[in-house]
Amino acid sequence: MRQDKIAMDVHEVPKPQKWFILSLQHLFAMFGATILVPFLTGLSPAVALVSSGLGTLAYLLITRGQIPAYLGSSFAFIAPIIGAVSAGGPEGAMLGSFLAGIVYGIVALFIKLLGLGWLMRILPPIVVGPVIIVIGLGLASTAIDMSMYIPGIDEQVYSSTHLLVAFVTLAVTVIASIFFRGFFGLIPILIGIVFGYTFALFLGVVDTTGIKAEWTNMTTASSVGEFFVAFFQMPDFIVPFVHYSPSSVISLEIVLLMAPVALVTIAEHIGDQMVLSKVVGRNFLKKPGLHRSILGDGVATIIASFIGGPPNTTYGENIGVLSITRVFSVFVIGGAAVLALTFGFIGIITATISSIPTAVMGGVSILLFGIIASNGLRMLIDNQIDLSNKRNLVISSVILVIGIGGAFIQITDNMQIAGMALSAIIGVLLNLALPGKESGYGNRSMFDTSEVTQGDSNE
Repeated sequence: MRQDKIAMDVHEVPKPQKWFILSLQHLFAMFGATILVPFLTGLSPAVALVSSGLGTLAYLLITRGQIPAYLGSSFAFIAPIIGAVSAGGPEGAMLGSFLAGIVYGIVALFIKLLGLGWLMRILPPIVVGPVIIVIGLGLASTAIDMSMYIPGIDEQVYSSTHLLVAFVTLAVTVIASIFFRGFFGLIPILIGIVFGYTFALFLGVVDTTGIKAEWTNMTTASSVGEFFVAFFQMPDFIVPFVHYSPSSVISLEIVLLMAPVALVTIAEHIGDQMVLSKVVGRNFLKKPGLHRSILGDGVATIIASFIGGPPNTTYGENIGVLSITRVFSVFVIGGAAVLALTFGFIGIITATISSIPTAVMGGVSILLFGIIASNGLRMLIDNQIDLSNKRNLVISSVILVIGIGGAFIQITDNMQIAGMALSAIIGVLLNLALPGKESGYGNRSMFDTSEVTQGDSNE
């Protein structure tokens, strides 16, 4: 597989002066989305940070430190969490998250026992490429909404100021990624966020109320003990058998709300792993194995359910950072996880990061989400998929319109198959049903099923 120049490979350890900044960039890239999920669902943003850090460290351990992937709060679980909270409170949502993590484990076991070849045969590049495009473009409206509208109100109110902040942030990020060299060329996302935040502060868009409150608490402390209490704050954890009894909140409604969604996020996970494999230039589905990465997602989600955080999943934003910077070090990812874990306990830091305007994150997301979509297009090109072939044209066209158009199938009042998951399912069915399957593999550069052995060949 052809590789572009790599700034830092998977197992390279960065120098201390670079390590913190590179890890901080990943933290900032995932922060907006990770914190948005608990805000929308009524959970604690600080706990989401802690669970994100712990989940990522567990993921790196399970995948043997071979996959540079960061895990954050999953958007797919927003509606199910809200429904589960209504049915059984936050505790019910945590129990549902635990069950979703179990589903991950079961799927990982099947992949381990049956191998990966069958999966590659039903997911050729002609299916995977358009689905990856859908993953990126499906998030496009989220990035634009964050950029254009005033946050915190029920109805969408257009703001030219917020749009200006987003475009300035985007422009600085693009300039940094294209023209900056050396160390500064490795942190364009962080540069864009810092500049965008400063610009937003100048325009009066930043809400500094939380920062001022935390600063007042620290500066008015009359003793070292009071300062310590003001500086380090315990997040609002929700721990089973301490804050609630699982048997008291379990119900069939919660099970049906939460557990099936894991199948949707597993489909997203496979897409992310394929994007990541393409970006890094290694087949992570083969080594260390898709079963390990899916198990890592499941364990991270179970960890989150034990402390009151939303379910975790691999993050497209951080894949975008990897693609731009070409820094693939798992030590950088691990550093970001440690920072997230630490920052979840520091009040003024969480207040400062929480004050980043959505317009700033929207400006950065325009680029990051677009990169995900572009990687899907690159997969089609690299595998030399012939779109003049009617079969390939039909499959890719149907996947793109269904996925980006927002089609869905309503299963129950609280459950639906929509967007990327539905487009992936229909793409797989079309690929299996239509004749001429070989055309969908192109040059089979990384999807040659003969290269994929059953289970984990490194066990």
